[in-house]
Amino acid sequence: MDNVNPRQNLILEKTFEFSLNIIKVHRFLTEDKREFVMSKQLLRSATSIGANCEEAGSAQSHRDFIAKMSISLKEAKESRYWIRLLLKSKFLSNKDILEECVTIIRILTKILITAKENENK
Repeated sequence: MDNVNPRQNLILEKTFEFSLNIIKVHRFLTEDKREFVMSKQLLRSATSIGANCEEAGSAQSHRDFIAKMSISLKEAKESRYWIRLLLKSKFLSNKDILEECVTIIRILTKILITAKENENK
């Protein structure tokens, strides 16, 4: 990864692992035709988090970086919504995936705060 700061490395690793875990969740939910709609929405939003973080690493400008990371944060919050819904509706029972998502949201929020502060300097 070219010129990526340590915090970006952390988020890239975390979002990649999160995506892999979400793929497992999606497989679990769709096998035996348990649930399709919410799990598909979760798969799309969750895998988009890491994809946008990867893209931010090649941003054409500081504003482009902020825009990509902002999209990642929005997708993370959407993913949190679907996970909470799946937990409350009893399609999922393990809350680890929710904690993983919340951690990603915290990291992305810190990255964006720092990036916006640096933009104003």
